Amino acid sequence: MHCVCHFVPADVLKRFANDPTLPQALRSSQDDTLRVDAEFRNLRRQANRLTQVAGLTMAAPAQQPSGPPTVTVFTCNHSQSLPGTQTPDPGSSPDATVKNVFDETTALAKFYKEAFNRDSIDNANMALLSSIHYGSKYNNAFWNGSQMTYGDGDSELFIDFSKGNDVIGHELTHGVTQYSLQLNYDDDAGGLNESLSDCFGSMFRQWQASQTADQADWLIGADIIGPAAKARGFTCLRDMANPGASHCLAPQPTNYSQITPGMDPHYSSGPPNLAFCTACKIAGGESWKGIGKVWYEVLTRSGSHPNMRMKDFAHRTRNAAAHLFPGNNALQNAVDQGWKHVGL
Repeated sequence: MHCVCHFVPADVLKRFANDPTLPQALRSSQDDTLRVDAEFRNLRRQANRLTQVAGLTMAAPAQQPSGPPTVTVFTCNHSQSLPGTQTPDPGSSPDATVKNVFDETTALAKFYKEAFNRDSIDNANMALLSSIHYGSKYNNAFWNGSQMTYGDGDSELFIDFSKGNDVIGHELTHGVTQYSLQLNYDDDAGGLNESLSDCFGSMFRQWQASQTADQADWLIGADIIGPAAKARGFTCLRDMANPGASHCLAPQPTNYSQITPGMDPHYSSGPPNLAFCTACKIAGGESWKGIGKVWYEVLTRSGSHPNMRMKDFAHRTRNAAAHLFPGNNALQNAVDQGWKHVGL
């Protein structure tokens, strides 16, 4: 687990930091973000390990949750002290970022409850804590194992990271994975970890917009791309329907055979992303009602598998499709064709 689940991969920030055509102040903000991100890697690794150990040694009988999870929002006021100062009544805050994070986090909890009958990210009504206005021109967002943190961006390459509902869905889904499949963050498991966050982040975006798989744009991070990045032809961070496209800030491989040992999970997630998107489009309809339920079943009903291989995950989704939708040959075929499309 040598990487941390920041939304923007390190190499994208490094590329901008070393770009001589960018103003020095803009390049410096990328360097600053990289240094901060590096310090959070150990925190995330330790949080995941603690969750794994506690689940094995201190697991208590599940209690019946009562109502939606508590959602709190803190502001760092551009400091790097977490969690910051709690904001009162965030749902009606005059700070647009506070209100948006409260509303979108609340909506995500509702999405998981209505679509998958899950009570918060741990399925035990865990309170959802978010910190905003982190640092100065901080170009990222992350789940650190216990809470969410959002930077405001530098206003040129990236804007406020909380403006992307798929960003919020993506990062909080790392928490769901932490409390279910418990995937490590390297090799096949790392790619699956990132892919699951993209899949559920995209589904959350589609669910809010009442979109079918055919209507969705399948872009990840489109809402946080700044004007300077757009001027260079970038429209998103990733594209689940076309992972290798040039309009992506972080183009990905499209076939499992292209994944190499040690590849950053933000890139090795390309093939399973494409498999999921392809399956959803073949099946048609609303992703969270069909293919999404299959992916959720494997994510949450398989137990802890920190080193799961993509081939194993694909096999489990094929079995889950047959189990959940025994009379729906079209959906089962969609899952199968999705994986075959990427060489699995």
